[in-house]
Amino acid sequence: MPTTIELQADPLRRGTKVRLVTDIRGYPAGSLGRIAVANGMTWKRYWVRMHDGEAVGHVDHDSLVRAKDYDAFLMAAEREAEETETARNAPNQADSGDTSIGGGSAGGVEVNGVLIPQHLLDRSAAARARLGG
Repeated sequence: MPTTIELQADPLRRGTKVRLVTDIRGYPAGSLGRIAVANGMTWKRYWVRMHDGEAVGHVDHDSLVRAKDYDAFLMAAEREAEETETARNAPNQADSGDTSIGGGSAGGVEVNGVLIPQHLLDRSAAARARLGG
């Protein structure tokens, strides 16, 4: 199944049917439209002619998805939210009282609410050992 990034990777062409994935100037997420003008080299933005005939300019590429991919986008976003919630609620070493950096290969350490994976801590320890620090 395609992921969110794969669904939005390619630039959209003029005439492509699209749906909004974020709310923009008077239109809720899910509104249907069609690309009227595509412009931008490093920042892809579009003029979108909405279903009611109004044109909205400077709509960011990340705010749109092809109409045929909208359902897949919603499922991928829901799955990503569930995975994030699961990771947030999962016990880690900081919760179990083991905050040692040199611990096993699973888990990690939570610092200021951010989980640092154990493999990154192991890499840092190995680099310090190589550099003699």
